[in-house]
Formats: sequence, C-alpha cells, structure tokens
Amino acid sequence: MKYVGRFAPSPTGPLHFGSLVAAVASYLDARARGGTWLVRIEDVDTTRCQASFAGEILQALSAFGLAWDGDVVYQSRRVAQYEAALAQLAARDLTYACTCSRREIADSGLSGIDGPVYPGTCRSRRLLLPGNAVRVRTTPGAICFVDRVQGKCCQHLERDIGDFVLKRRDGLFAYQLAVVVDDAEQGVSHVVRGADLLDSTIRQVYLQQLLGVPTPAYLHIPVVMNEAGQKLSKQTLAPAIRPAEACKLLCAAFHHLGQPLPVADRYDTTAALLDFAARNWDPAAIPRQRCR
Repeated sequence: MKYVGRFAPSPTGPLHFGSLVAAVASYLDARARGGTWLVRIEDVDTTRCQASFAGEILQALSAFGLAWDGDVVYQSRRVAQYEAALAQLAARDLTYACTCSRREIADSGLSGIDGPVYPGTCRSRRLLLPGNAVRVRTTPGAICFVDRVQGKCCQHLERDIGDFVLKRRDGLFAYQLAVVVDDAEQGVSHVVRGADLLDSTIRQVYLQQLLGVPTPAYLHIPVVMNEAGQKLSKQTLAPAIRPAEACKLLCAAFHHLGQPLPVADRYDTTAALLDFAARNWDPAAIPRQRCR
C-alpha cells in the first residue's frame, strides 16, 4: 500500500507547540515510510476560521522545515463534495432532519463519552431539511478499530453518542463528514493526530463504512498539556511557535513523542534534525497516554 499521510490544522489561530507536535509526528511517520505527506486546511467551520491564520500556519510549517507534497486543500472550497456524500446517505434513508437544540439534548439526561447523548427525538418525525440540522442514523452494536499507539478502541455509537450531526442548522457541514470525504478522496492511508480526537474516530469509521470508503490506519499521540494541566490550545492561550526557536522546539517535540534526541552540535538545522528523526522514527516508543 502506498503511504499517504496528512496534517490537517484548523485556522482558528496561529500554530502553537501542541499543533507542532502533531505535525511533526505525522510528517515523520510519512517520511520514515517513504510516503507522501499532505497538508489540508480544515476551515469547514467558516464562522471560526480565518484565512490569515491559514497563511500563518503554512508559513510556520515551512519555517520549521516541514515541507508538504502537492497542493494545499481547503475544506471551505469543497462544499459540493460534502453535499454529494450527504445525498448518497440520504438516498438510503440513513439521515434525517432534526430541530433539537443543544439545551434540549442536554435536558434528556443521557450522558455519553463525549457529552450528552442524542436520544433520537426527531428520528421518526420526517421533518423538512431546510433550516434544520441533518443527523445520521446510528445502529446498535460495537464498532472497533486498533490504534497504533492507544490500542483497541470500541464504542457503541447508538448508546454512547447517539445519532450525530452531519450538517448543522446554519448550513455548515460537520467535521465528521468533511474529514471522511476528504481522507477518502485524497487517498489518505494513515492518520496521525492528537489523542483529543480519539473518541471521534469511531464516528468516522462508521461513516467510512456507510460510504464504502477505506478506513485509514490511525495513530493518536498524547496531547501536550500546559502547566495548569490543560490541553495546550488556542482556547488556553497557547503562544504561537517562533521560527527563531525552530531547532529547540523540534527537539522538544521529539522528546514529547518519546523519540531519541540527536547530538546538538551535529544537528543544528531543521533539515538535519528532521532527517535524523525520520531515520530513527519509532512509533512503538510513543507513550501510550492521551496527554502528557
């Protein structure tokens, strides 16, 4: 199988160290296997994303020596592909319109692994689509996959999540559908990303099965925590990475991923550091934790 990996940041802010670690892990896994490494800007949620941040992210990747293959793909330009996938599911009566608000769902009192579980209120109501969210029907039984670091992961979607949204009430497509369509079209064979997305992977596997597209091999790395024990993110005011500290931050990323560190005076450029790390890349050494 040809290896195709990808890094898919959301342009809601500049690249911070947590995102850099995810980019480095994805890049090294691809380069160690002689594979292709793509970059996709996941700006499907146009209410939160800014084009200026997308440009800053790409500039940061270049400054850190993380060169991608091919053209950058932007989700905001792929609405037609998501509409086609949604129509494919609707033609098989696998979707339905929903008027329920988040508060109404929370009031149902059902709690799952990712917040309130949707109780299926609108499943049989046959509501019109315009102005409403669109949900996919889930089914009983476990769905499992084996993560290359975190091990076997299983969920009962109907019980643990409920029917989940594919298109929001405001007309924007949900991440779950967009990422499945994009990975399939780009031929992505391996997904390397933060473990904060581990719980959503089963939803993507389920949609892959419904749409008849391949399921990539997944590897979820521990997310980076700040000193307060919070996930390093834009919401917790994680600072942007500085190109002037590229070599230092790359070594810090290698350390977070459990990888060997080179002798400093022999590897003083980003190109040399990344070459060393790719030649010594060992996914088995990545800590089997969700965060650290």
